[in-house]
Amino acid sequence: MFLPLLDTNLAPFCAPSASFFGFMGCASALVFANLGSAYGSAKAGVGVAHLGIMDHRKVMKGIVPVIMAGILGIYGLVVAIIIAGQINVREGYSGYKGFAHLAAGLACGLSSLAAGLSIGVVGDAGVRAYGKQPQVFVGLILMLIFGEVLGLYGLIVALIVSMLPNGPECGKPGESSPSATPTPVPK
Repeated sequence: MFLPLLDTNLAPFCAPSASFFGFMGCASALVFANLGSAYGSAKAGVGVAHLGIMDHRKVMKGIVPVIMAGILGIYGLVVAIIIAGQINVREGYSGYKGFAHLAAGLACGLSSLAAGLSIGVVGDAGVRAYGKQPQVFVGLILMLIFGEVLGLYGLIVALIVSMLPNGPECGKPGESSPSATPTPVPK
């Protein structure tokens, strides 16, 4: 099971540790996106609870920030699934691809974290303001959209980076790669 990871007869750009970076990208996308989603939902949810005290009839409109924050976790899930599906050490997985997957996961995860922070703060204050002045609802939605699009930018970049070509050819473990065979030293 672990023999492909221990095979050192691979091209120099295809270290056995390359998959570690790919899996870290997978985890980063999911963890950071869910952190942003959780913070945004919790912070905006406090505002919705306050709105329910002021005017319970406005709660359904006021719940929009919580829904928008919840979508951020889906971005991380999508990227994590795509990255995990591309990690294959049996077919050769280069360090280039591992670092690309790490970058993709961080792009999606950290962008979603920033979007969650934005949505949480704007959602909390905006929903409270909406309870006192209904005319701010359109402005609130626009601010939430600009916060949500930060996570969408990270998702787009992550999808593009994760679909990059594999980089250097690795070959299958156990096969002799042309760049892995030692060249004779002239005497």
